[in-house]
Amino acid sequence: MRTIIFTGGGSAGHVTPNIALMNKLQQLGWEVCYIGSATGIEKDIIEREGVPFYPISSGKLRRYFDLKNFKDPFRIIKGVYESYRLLRRLKPAIVFSKGGFVSVPVVLGSRMNKIPVIIHESDMTPGLANKISIPFATKVCVTFPETMQQVQDQKAILTGLPIREGILNGKASKGYHLCDFHSQKPVILIMGGSLGSQVINQAVRDNLDRLLAQFQIVHICGNGNVYQGLSGKRGYKQFEYISDELPDVMAMSELAISRAGATSIYEFLLLEKPMLLIPLSLQVSRGDQILNAKSFQKAGYADVLPEEELTSESLAERVEMLYANREVYKEAMSSRNETNAVETIVKLIETYC
Repeated sequence: MRTIIFTGGGSAGHVTPNIALMNKLQQLGWEVCYIGSATGIEKDIIEREGVPFYPISSGKLRRYFDLKNFKDPFRIIKGVYESYRLLRRLKPAIVFSKGGFVSVPVVLGSRMNKIPVIIHESDMTPGLANKISIPFATKVCVTFPETMQQVQDQKAILTGLPIREGILNGKASKGYHLCDFHSQKPVILIMGGSLGSQVINQAVRDNLDRLLAQFQIVHICGNGNVYQGLSGKRGYKQFEYISDELPDVMAMSELAISRAGATSIYEFLLLEKPMLLIPLSLQVSRGDQILNAKSFQKAGYADVLPEEELTSESLAERVEMLYANREVYKEAMSSRNETNAVETIVKLIETYC
């Protein structure tokens, strides 16, 4: 039986695309394992999938000054050693990396073991971890056509983003039941990424009555961000995080308000849900979400509200405009020409095995 090692972590966006590929490869008879951080979000997500998980030491790759920057290189070196030993023992035919800081030691350990590595980059511009890893990769799968020119040595291949098959199987009726909603008023799904967004949460709650006059709202607000003072408000349902029920909630929703991480927005695109995107600002990110959002806006899939312009008033106004023009967005999304990313990447993996 052929074995493949997956790696990637730090956020759900670095993990969930791996799940789509893992499920398909398991159906084809592959043995699947995962290497990640002992303390990262990937551990809980992967263990729920029943896939063997191997933790390694890892350090965050920061672009800013932090005292931890002096310690983390030693953690990375330790992670490379641990990855090298693990890979020698597990003997995978290939390694697939989704990025995030934990992936760097695994990619380096693979190179030391002469194991082919395929990397996937979700965003328009490669993150720091992938920039470090790309020279050691056999192939680099990219989501956006604009990314092709940023990967040298003809390693890049346009595949799109792997989406979990279960996302397509959601039942709106189950979503209504979960949230105690009804089908006579449209539903908005609001999510601020896997860790939540305080600024989005506050803007929603500051103008909640205006929004609830027209919509029902399911709000995924992040760990520790549920506001108990609104827990009984009719038409408004809060969750810290949703996993298994997310396809049902998406199926129920008419619109999405979201950050602009590639995984989330491609799931909304596949489901043809008009989006209002509020990307992370340059003050707290490298600008990848801003580029993702602009690409979707240009294609007619989404409206974009910069975080610097986000207020409770501007949020409500843009949501109302998005809903009024929803059919225009749906038409643009339905006419797109997308490849099946899972099938394309699986074929690529099997080419090198």
